[in-house]
Amino acid sequence: MSKGVPSGAKHTLKTEWLLGSTAGAVALAALGLGRAFGKIQRSSLDQKLDAWAAAVVLIIAGVYSIVHLSRAIGRLVTRQSNQGAGATIRLVTYGLGYVVLIIALLAVLGVSLDHLLIGAGVAGIILGVAAQQSLGNVFAAIVMLFARPFVVGDNIRIRSGVTGVLDVKVLGIGLTYVTVMTDDGILRVPNSILLGAGIGHLKPGVKPVPSPEPWSAPASSPPPTNEAHGNDVTPPSTSTPGTSEQPPTSSSDASGQDTSETGLAPGTPTL
Repeated sequence: MSKGVPSGAKHTLKTEWLLGSTAGAVALAALGLGRAFGKIQRSSLDQKLDAWAAAVVLIIAGVYSIVHLSRAIGRLVTRQSNQGAGATIRLVTYGLGYVVLIIALLAVLGVSLDHLLIGAGVAGIILGVAAQQSLGNVFAAIVMLFARPFVVGDNIRIRSGVTGVLDVKVLGIGLTYVTVMTDDGILRVPNSILLGAGIGHLKPGVKPVPSPEPWSAPASSPPPTNEAHGNDVTPPSTSTPGTSEQPPTSSSDASGQDTSETGLAPGTPTL
């Protein structure tokens, strides 16, 4: 190989799968033989040597298998999504692989796993509850990577109760978010929302649906004002409750004398 080629790219993807699988088979064989013939505590010298030999083979083969299988999985995810998602998956595979390797090594050496498994179970429940949303996005990303409802560069239509109807272009697929381009700009949608949404591919030439308008609270109308007096509140009535105003039955003429409803002065005889 030429100088300067990264170590992760020295082998093809098929070779990475082959090397990782072979080393994994050797590690499983060492685990089985160590459990069957090896024993550390209260045993003969031959049984102790068998246990330590199986532990050494398990460590070497296990590490080799973890390295190559992690590279293979990371490169596979990179081909289907992007480089960032592939690197993240590779790191996660590294961590899980070494956890399994440590448990297998303790089993070969005869160390009791009861307390370790109980503690790991309790810690797993606490972490699962605390990171429920994040873990949901991670598992949704894994499902979409295998189901492949869309790939980077596709123009898709998303129908969801959270986002409504969106016509977007996929820019990237990560472990927690899918980066898309809308007519308003770049949008990052959580994977769990896309997994539960309806997704369809847009045909060439179809006019995209515009993004929904942002919601804004309606403006409150000002309180009514009394234009005659310039006050906000109408002045209260001066009438006493329970009484009604009666119109006057008599009025005064120009001379100042009182007149009745017929227009005659009081005491004037009528026909």
